[in-house]
Amino acid sequence: MERVVFVLAIMLSIIQFSEAQESAPKFQFRLLRQNDAVTIGEKTSLYDKFKLIEISPNSTLSFGGSYRFQTEAFINEQFNKNVDETDYWFLNRLMFHSHLKIAESFEIFAELNSSLITSKDNLVPVDKDELSFNQLFVRYHFNKQLNVLIGRQNMRLGSGRLVDIREGPNVRLSFDMAQIEYKHKNTNLRLFHAIPVQQQEGVFDNDFLERNESLSAVYWTQNWTSDTNTDFYLLYKTEENKTWNSGTADDNRASLGLRHFGKWKGLNYNNEFVYQFGSFGSNNISAWTASFNVEREWSFGTIGFKTEAISGDNTNSDALNTFDGLYPRGAYFGRVARFGPSNLFDIHPYFDTSIGDFNLELDYVAFWRFSNEDGVYNPPLILDYASINDRGFIAHQIGTIISHELNNHIAIELESNIIFPGAFLKESGLGDTLYHFVITTEFKF
Repeated sequence: MERVVFVLAIMLSIIQFSEAQESAPKFQFRLLRQNDAVTIGEKTSLYDKFKLIEISPNSTLSFGGSYRFQTEAFINEQFNKNVDETDYWFLNRLMFHSHLKIAESFEIFAELNSSLITSKDNLVPVDKDELSFNQLFVRYHFNKQLNVLIGRQNMRLGSGRLVDIREGPNVRLSFDMAQIEYKHKNTNLRLFHAIPVQQQEGVFDNDFLERNESLSAVYWTQNWTSDTNTDFYLLYKTEENKTWNSGTADDNRASLGLRHFGKWKGLNYNNEFVYQFGSFGSNNISAWTASFNVEREWSFGTIGFKTEAISGDNTNSDALNTFDGLYPRGAYFGRVARFGPSNLFDIHPYFDTSIGDFNLELDYVAFWRFSNEDGVYNPPLILDYASINDRGFIAHQIGTIISHELNNHIAIELESNIIFPGAFLKESGLGDTLYHFVITTEFKF
């Protein structure tokens, strides 16, 4: 409670000092705060003077952060009212960063994270991390085209289908890594080797450089025209003692992918295909996914449609066919986060619009098992519901989000989800409707 009061006091102070800049903000906050657009202008407030310090004509030191408070509630979280209890909890995430840039060639970025939770009994790793370095890296720019990065950072590759920062949960996903990046005109090429940080609940106690899991990649983005873009990539992930519906073994797989995105005749599109191969214990891996997303903006809002086919295991095949979503968004299909990107087929229409100062999002998702011989996995790709019947349809999900940005610093959001179990869950003894609600307030500075 004391931390909440302290942060609220800081919020009110910054709002007061920054009112003069609301009409033309000098600071554009990004999801990854190392990418913030921070410029030196006339410093008219205490906030301006604290936000960005000019060390020399070509060197700066900037500060910033965010505070997010959430209330989350579930009814029938596991689709069984005889076992589940109506439950709710409170999540607090405070992040603070500093960014030093020297002579346009060297930079150091450090970001502290404190993610706390109260009133929840059964914690998972993404719920709590009392204090840790979420990001801590150095980057050296040889020139405007070539740079190298070493340290810890959050990553989003492409649209975040396979590697994302995991913004939905309370604790973000970080990697300890070494990376080389090349940028030239419309070309971006990244090569890296990364090890995911294993979160713990305490103070600076996260496990790092644990070699039982790693990710290496070559990721090429090309902007061919203003409306046509592609991502070509090869990702190689190793993971010891991975459990799928077919068993537990060391999983070593490569993901060869193509993403095609842009605009065509008034439509926005984002399509992606991935094929995976490698070994699972003594078996080969042969898995794939295809995703199609198209939307159009109208005067009254945006109408869109997504669909995905994500392979599952087939006992008639000599290889493991379960697709590994690698490190996807924690809230892959809404913040309710019940189903993850393995062994699924889904259809997903949605609608976004603005009503006054508020933004409204509506969506519907229908889920099927791609293979009735494979189970259903949660977003961390842990088997949640084993294949104990031959029914394919999993559930209907209806979601709504109402959001409002008070100003450049503060945003409020209310999300609700209802999941109606289908034949697969019902015949697994899980037939009760799930209700989920999240209220989020976030403050950035």
